[in-house]
Amino acid sequence: MSQLTAFFALPTPGLFVGRRKLLATVRASPMVLLSGEAGVGKSRLVVESLLDSGLPVVVAHCDDLREPQPLGPLLDGLRLAHATGTLPPLRTPDPVTGVLARLLPPLADQLPPPLPALPGPDAERMRLLRAAAALLAALAPLALAIEDLQMADPATLELIDHLGAYPVPGLKVLMTVREGSFPAGWQPSPAVRRLRVPPLTRDEVGRLATALLDRPDAGAFATHLYERTAGIPFLVEEVVRALTDGDMAAIRQHPDTLADVAVPALLRDVLHARLRHLDEPAREILGAAAVLGQAADPRPLAAITQTDDGTILAALQQARAAGFLHQRDGRLWFRHTLARQVLHELLPPVTRRHLHLRTARLLEEQQPRPYARLAHHYREAGSPADHVRNAEAAADLATARGDDATAARFLLGTTAYPGLPRPVRVRLAAKLGRSAIESVAQASAIPVMRELVADRRLPPGARGELGLALGRMLRQQGEARAGYEEIERAVPYLRQDGRRARALAVLSAPDTVVGRHLTEHQARCAEAAVAAARSGDPSAVLAVEIARLSLLLESGDPAAGPAIAETAAGLAGNPRERARACLNWAQGALHVGDLELAATMLATGRQLVDDADYERLRPLVELTSFGLDLATDRHAGLEQRLLRFLARPYRLPLAMPDARLYLARLRYRQGESEVAEQGMREVIAEAERVGAVWPLIPARTALAELLLARGSRADGRAEATAALALVAGKGLPAWGRDAARLLA
Repeated sequence: MSQLTAFFALPTPGLFVGRRKLLATVRASPMVLLSGEAGVGKSRLVVESLLDSGLPVVVAHCDDLREPQPLGPLLDGLRLAHATGTLPPLRTPDPVTGVLARLLPPLADQLPPPLPALPGPDAERMRLLRAAAALLAALAPLALAIEDLQMADPATLELIDHLGAYPVPGLKVLMTVREGSFPAGWQPSPAVRRLRVPPLTRDEVGRLATALLDRPDAGAFATHLYERTAGIPFLVEEVVRALTDGDMAAIRQHPDTLADVAVPALLRDVLHARLRHLDEPAREILGAAAVLGQAADPRPLAAITQTDDGTILAALQQARAAGFLHQRDGRLWFRHTLARQVLHELLPPVTRRHLHLRTARLLEEQQPRPYARLAHHYREAGSPADHVRNAEAAADLATARGDDATAARFLLGTTAYPGLPRPVRVRLAAKLGRSAIESVAQASAIPVMRELVADRRLPPGARGELGLALGRMLRQQGEARAGYEEIERAVPYLRQDGRRARALAVLSAPDTVVGRHLTEHQARCAEAAVAAARSGDPSAVLAVEIARLSLLLESGDPAAGPAIAETAAGLAGNPRERARACLNWAQGALHVGDLELAATMLATGRQLVDDADYERLRPLVELTSFGLDLATDRHAGLEQRLLRFLARPYRLPLAMPDARLYLARLRYRQGESEVAEQGMREVIAEAERVGAVWPLIPARTALAELLLARGSRADGRAEATAALALVAGKGLPAWGRDAARLLA
């Protein structure tokens, strides 16, 4: 077996059948994502594409049972390549790679000195991504293969996005993902070539079966085999293996009898039949190995089965001879994840739970404690309290390492138990709210948070905190009205004045929902100022002052510009808040048509984001620049930038309607009237559904302009009038200048 196939956890590969065009496309593409059913041959295609490339390979296996560590799959892959001597020489690396020294001890003496900490986990995470990209550049030419992307940690997904936006010369990136199992909320960037690996055709199954059976023609059996396996190569191999475990001599003498063999339709049936060739101790030990994981290691097996070493080794050799296991790097592994999963499911439920419990008890002895694996085994063992305890510890570890999305994933798994003590449930929900608020886990967390907030037994303080977190998540997902109203309901229950001040500051923003007049926003802002002053918290006071100036700007007050400039200068010692404030003010300036202020605030915000790597603010920089470029007729490259932005909605879901409106307006100016009209109407429908006043007003205004230019005077005036009615409902005449001009 070659080193390459060993890295991919593949047994010795047999004949590679079909898919030549697909293989050529993979070889020609610098970034490829292969999707397909389990067992369809995604990893095999990656191996084939690299066999004659001459490229050294780093394989990053994603695994949701790995302990929380940003970029864990890549770090493990680099360590393995170094240990096996296949990592290429490291050229002079960029100084930023020094942050990897503590994460890659084998390479520490080749890396620059560690760098000082940055302010905030967002900046640290972005520097880690840049360091990883710089290290890959120092190792290139190189192939990076990322397996099972459906289980990737958020930082690995961000690294893929980073490599798509900033390609590394000489780096080839190959990824595999289970079909229909994309990471929640994530989509690959346009730089990634997406290819589906289909099942084998009938003829290809015949060729594979002919080669596996060592017969020139498998006849009708190949057709039968294709129908029963749906062309999945792994199933074809397993079925043929099950047949050839019998009397091969008889099959070779009478090949026609193959057509009459009742081939099992499911892998479960194939493996169950093959298990009968093992004695009872070997079957029990193989089942225990399926509980442990993909590797079948004798020592833990002996511990959880309470069996002597000799019996364990004899059982593993039986399993290997029967084709369940294969050897790689001195260890025995299951031939395929599917096979292990099926063997796990074949265990009697009581036995399965008992083995998981024993495995967990064994892992309890390890230091440091493997919280992720402990949580998994206790959950499978049916031990809710132990599962919750370890899942919460894994979430805390992920949070400490700046991985909010992974923390949210662990916490989401703890909320399904109805019998949890209320204090525990409240504590977990609070942590879930904090971890999900800025992560791609929001969409999954929102239903859970809604259910928790609806629980009338919640203590008032918890109701306020959870309601505020839920409201913020809904708003960030683009549910303007639902989010606003959830925060409104939460405010009376917020006990801390600082938290109340921040919540009221959010409600003072006028560009969120329809049905709230300027006077109501002003009242909220005044309440926020009182709560902030009472709290004595400078950050709360600052948040309210930023909101007050935003409200002043949106109302068209001429004093807003000078006050904003002065306050922005005074925020020099607080770069993150300054960046957020400047970008919010740039957006407000666009709303009221103050393009000079918008440009100034955008330039300041963009510089702060670039200097400190505030990656979570970068989508807001991009969105604001789209609006400013459109307003100043800078159209070069704008359509491509908008399309790239829209291709990754998970980065800033609430901004998608604005971006779609900008694209529709741009296409109208390019003469694509029908496409533009459809886009505008879609934005209007979505904004009305979620109750978002912005971009509803500019969308109706843009549609009015298009209809009037086309000669549809009545329809155009109706849209402009509807826009002005919304403006009047908000009490913000500055927002209606363009609609008023159309009616003049």
